[in-house]
Amino acid sequence: QVQVVESGGGLVQAGGSLRLSCTASGLTLDDYALGWFRQGPGKEREGVACIDWTDGSTYYVDSVKERFTISRDDAKKTLYLQMNDLKPEDTAMYYCAASGGISGAYCSQYQRFYNYWGQGTQVTVSS
Repeated sequence: QVQVVESGGGLVQAGGSLRLSCTASGLTLDDYALGWFRQGPGKEREGVACIDWTDGSTYYVDSVKERFTISRDDAKKTLYLQMNDLKPEDTAMYYCAASGGISGAYCSQYQRFYNYWGQGTQVTVSS
């Protein structure tokens, strides 16, 4: 059974940092790309960043470039999202998702390519 679990959210002041973590059990991670999505109040869910587990290629949405870094720890089978210089507009529920398996792995900002999702972790940035 596949389980995707996020952690690391919280309340932080503008300009601060947080690191989100995601573990995905029940998957052969080499066959997947993992991504972070977020959904802010009254907004649609958007792709923030993703990484191909095998070759390490990444994607970032423009609004987080130079501030967020996605990375993976092969030994711990854990995905991270380091978020620096946080802004109030980064306030959202952050979701980890996995794309892969029979349908293929796509490091993409589009939700339709992702098979498995976590429950989310809340990030709140105060001004």
